[in-house]
Amino acid sequence: MKIQGKMFMWLSVFLLIMAVVYGVWSKEPAGTTALFLAFGLAIMVGFYLGFTAKRVDVGAQDNKEADVADDAGEVGFFSPHSWQPLFLAIGGAFAFLAVAIGWWLMYFSLPLILASLWGWVFEYYRGENRTQ
Repeated sequence: MKIQGKMFMWLSVFLLIMAVVYGVWSKEPAGTTALFLAFGLAIMVGFYLGFTAKRVDVGAQDNKEADVADDAGEVGFFSPHSWQPLFLAIGGAFAFLAVAIGWWLMYFSLPLILASLWGWVFEYYRGENRTQ
């Protein structure tokens, strides 16, 4: 994690320099603001990764002599049979369609989004999959 933190910190330095150069040269506020916001995002991520790297064990990515296989292992658990992402995508599609058609469509998409999020988060707290 330490190398990723350094990469984001260097990216934030680059973005700050480019934001100042772009702002002085172009005098265009939208792009300058976007570059300053990108700088803020990069410095937040870099600070978080550097802060976290001090508190966790050294990973394979921090060892210069490590192989790719040294970082192998279980990534996490992914539900193979969940229907919740489909309903969340449908609710998201209706929400984006509400911007184009009319805000009244948000009344139908918001309950679908909230119900599918609730179901996805608590999917393994009830029913036959409770013990997984």
